[in-house]
Amino acid sequence: MTKPLTGKIALVAGATRGAGRQIAVQLGAAGATVYATGRSSRAGRSEMDRPETIEETAELVTAAGGTGIAARVDHLVPEQVRDLVARIDAEQGRLDVLVNDIWGGDPLTTWEKPVWEQPLEAGFRSLRLAIDTHVVTAHFALPLMIRRPGGLVVEVGDGTKAYNDTHYRLSVFYDLAKTSVNRLAYVWGHELKPHGGTAVALTPGWIRSEAMLEHFGVTEETWRDGAAKDPHFLISETPAFVGRAVAALAADEDRARWNQASVSAGELAQVYGFTDVDGSRPDGFRYITEVVETGRPADVTGYR
Repeated sequence: MTKPLTGKIALVAGATRGAGRQIAVQLGAAGATVYATGRSSRAGRSEMDRPETIEETAELVTAAGGTGIAARVDHLVPEQVRDLVARIDAEQGRLDVLVNDIWGGDPLTTWEKPVWEQPLEAGFRSLRLAIDTHVVTAHFALPLMIRRPGGLVVEVGDGTKAYNDTHYRLSVFYDLAKTSVNRLAYVWGHELKPHGGTAVALTPGWIRSEAMLEHFGVTEETWRDGAAKDPHFLISETPAFVGRAVAALAADEDRARWNQASVSAGELAQVYGFTDVDGSRPDGFRYITEVVETGRPADVTGYR
């Protein structure tokens, strides 16, 4: 099997679980060396208080065919990010792909409540986790990336720009966070273009993260049983799907055509031809707008 990313160096910031973990794994499957960062490690958990660790992610990257390197980093601490990038420079001398997937705000989010019912401290903390971390990481990582043309930055969020511009995203803080992530990709694209770099905002659809599977009381093997709780769950996708989207972008020599774009994994699957692990191509956001929001009964025919 060809590995188009052999020799490429990637940093996946926020790779402990969910989309970030599988983005790291799929980059590894394509041959990349991947630095997987996060705050949850075997040395201790982050405020998320979940069992997944960055060490596990790095091991999965290596098992997939790449080289996984775990680094415990709090991306809100500039000195830690500076030292991480200095380490990548010393060990590799280059950075080809940066994925900003840091979030960690779910436990801090109060859903579907107006601003006057929102706890300010938790809300502002979620914004720092969602936005400041991405800016800090770009500040230190992009100077290493622009030494060579062709670098790729992927900002991972929830919802394309087109979708978020026309929808209320669950709370003022969540809305600001996810809107800002898309805008950051636009900004990075502007700043990277003179250096031959590309930046893209990418969203998965309804992703079956570890936490989502727990919420529905299912496993990846029994995930379809989640339709008993919500029949629209049948449009959901594994985190590997968005991971394959990032790997496809990174392997595309003409990736600059996507510069400053905001796209979904489902949209990219139609262009690049990759599938989810079950061989399907779920188009989550098209399904949400055409089926869920119009009140049609759950039916994924033609959407995966």
